[in-house]
Amino acid sequence: MSDSPAAPATPRAPGEVWRALVAADPARPCVTSYDASGGRVELSRATVDNWVSKTSNMLIDGLGAQPGDRVAIALPLHWQSLAWLLACWSVGAVACPGAPGQVPPDTQFAVADVDRLDAALDSGAEEVVGTSLHPLGLPLSDAPPMVTDYTVEVRSHGDHFSPYPVDPTEPALETDRTHDGAGLVTAGHERARAWRLAETDRVAVLADPEAPLTVLGEDLSALWAVLVTGSPLVLSPYDTDALSGRLSTERVTTALATDDVSVPEGVRPLS
Repeated sequence: MSDSPAAPATPRAPGEVWRALVAADPARPCVTSYDASGGRVELSRATVDNWVSKTSNMLIDGLGAQPGDRVAIALPLHWQSLAWLLACWSVGAVACPGAPGQVPPDTQFAVADVDRLDAALDSGAEEVVGTSLHPLGLPLSDAPPMVTDYTVEVRSHGDHFSPYPVDPTEPALETDRTHDGAGLVTAGHERARAWRLAETDRVAVLADPEAPLTVLGEDLSALWAVLVTGSPLVLSPYDTDALSGRLSTERVTTALATDDVSVPEGVRPLS
């Protein structure tokens, strides 16, 4: 196994790191996501970047976002929530993940799943976006007034977006505290080194389907450990009899499990 890449001497903004990863190998698998019903979606770096670009353009052109604006991400761990994080960092916005059932208050924008749309409308956000998180990309079945349907709206926006020149010392994430962009990238390098991750690894995160983004760490260092090494990511519920076979099929080498779940034999557990 090759060594994990060293943290850069010069601080780098998250959007810059993401663009470099995509440019290095656009076709390489980026994230494979399973839902509670067993539905599977696999996205390459290029495909994720297409969603990131469209979402970034939607934030800027459709919603009027500005660098420094706060975006509540009231979504569970899901490939779409990762696209929203990367879009926030591409435009210089501050991502504010929500705990289960909650929407961070008083943000400029909020994106929420179906169960949190009413809470998002009451959160003080200036604009509310709803998403069905349907594996086939279906729109909301019943979008409340004043809610923008992400699946419908995002498709009309451009496929390319050049990340804004963002100061890596500016805030990028609000969880337990405010984290700057350079700190997120550095934490990812530190986590990758501690986990001995390499590009040849395939990393699974095993969590409840409603788990918040912070299962990746309050600084999302588990996400950044994968991004800085270029390892494909697999998101899967742990409560399934098919888990062992699923991880074998996905060629998972190492896994982060939440709630004291046992990692199947043959897969290196992360902690």
